[in-house]
Amino acid sequence: MYLRAPRGSGRPGRARKQPAAINASRFINKAIAPADETPYVPTHTFHDFGLHARTVAMLDHIGYTSPSPIQDQTIPLGLAGRDVIGLANTGTGKTAAFLLPIIEKLLTDRHMTSVLVLAPTRELAQQIDEEFKRFAAGHKLYSVLVVGGVNINRQIQQVRRGAHIVIGTPGRVKDLIDRRVLRLGMATTFVLDEADRMCDMGFVRDIRTIEAELPRERQTFCFSATMTPDVQTIVQEFMTNPELVSVVRSETNDHIEQDVVHARDKMHKIDLLLEHLGKPGYERVIVFCETKYGAQRLADRLTKDNFPAAAIHGNKSQAQRERALRDFKTGRLNILVATDVAARGLDIPDVSHVINFDPPHQYEDYVHRIGRTGRAGKSGIALTFVMDSRSNNSVPREPRGERSARDDRSNRPSRSPRGTGRNEAPNRSAAARPKRRRMPTSVETEDRLVRMIQGF
Repeated sequence: MYLRAPRGSGRPGRARKQPAAINASRFINKAIAPADETPYVPTHTFHDFGLHARTVAMLDHIGYTSPSPIQDQTIPLGLAGRDVIGLANTGTGKTAAFLLPIIEKLLTDRHMTSVLVLAPTRELAQQIDEEFKRFAAGHKLYSVLVVGGVNINRQIQQVRRGAHIVIGTPGRVKDLIDRRVLRLGMATTFVLDEADRMCDMGFVRDIRTIEAELPRERQTFCFSATMTPDVQTIVQEFMTNPELVSVVRSETNDHIEQDVVHARDKMHKIDLLLEHLGKPGYERVIVFCETKYGAQRLADRLTKDNFPAAAIHGNKSQAQRERALRDFKTGRLNILVATDVAARGLDIPDVSHVINFDPPHQYEDYVHRIGRTGRAGKSGIALTFVMDSRSNNSVPREPRGERSARDDRSNRPSRSPRGTGRNEAPNRSAAARPKRRRMPTSVETEDRLVRMIQGF
């Protein structure tokens, strides 16, 4: 099947090369019990950093007893005003590592629009905004969240009203800059969270445009799970003598039990998924699908089979995505079906299982998908459904109703030509009549569309 070439590729209509499938053996890993690892011993406590007493009291209240490795090493550098490159696995506390120094700086310099934080997805940006409000409680510091999927007019009003920190996605931030609503000439701190993901999503050009609006004299934080060539270029262009803090332990979280589930065909995959969800222990499950259409259809099917589920994907409005995440976090739903939009940055506690209903095309995406479980050193389970190579699934089955309708049409008596009786032979033989191109019926057209959708 040929795919349309991306814009700017120079050769429209040429098929894009599909990445090679990941070997199923890479989806198998025996978990290491957390007790088998040497625990990290921090060199500081939150009382040692010199943070404001109200901030420390808030950290004590919400249960922040000792800093994680990325927090322990980044916060002193951030408080000293240094540029920091933070390399860490997901779920290691990167958000607090840059927010706490920012809050401390804002307490001495309360200029509006002093800080800009960019994140790849609406969900991650919203999570950072919530964390900021929690850490800065009582300090009279204000934030504004600017992301796509919601009415821009309300965000314009909030930006014009004034906020100390702007948190958003690159596309919406650039839009507000183009409208001359958001002005960054007074910004003193710039944060790129999940920089590698933003580069993967094609935001490099937007990030450069946004960075050009910032003063050269500033503090910059860049956090990433991997140091890709694009991230290296950003670091070289945007940062001044940065300090590198790397606490990446391994390519995947060692606390996660990883295995594969073999399926014969798509229907068998659904049957196996229902079987697994009915087992004890599947308390909070995230199921990943490849497409928005597939994620929504699977969530509807699970709900129909008495496994209430919600879907989050790019076609959902911001309000719908927020409601789905809120229901999942609070336990109203225990199954969330998602595309890769949810694979990075989201901090959802106590996810027991991650199921890759559709395997990812890149191993890096697999790492970030399964990072939703086994967070903060806890154990977790990740299952990846793989199709049995011996089964032939290239031709999807027709829906039963459409096949029956087509059979009924084929069995109907053919309409007689004009001027002849129903049982009389036509005046001209079939061979003598000119061949006419038969237009497809509506059923055949719909069937072709179904095949195309299933092929994606």
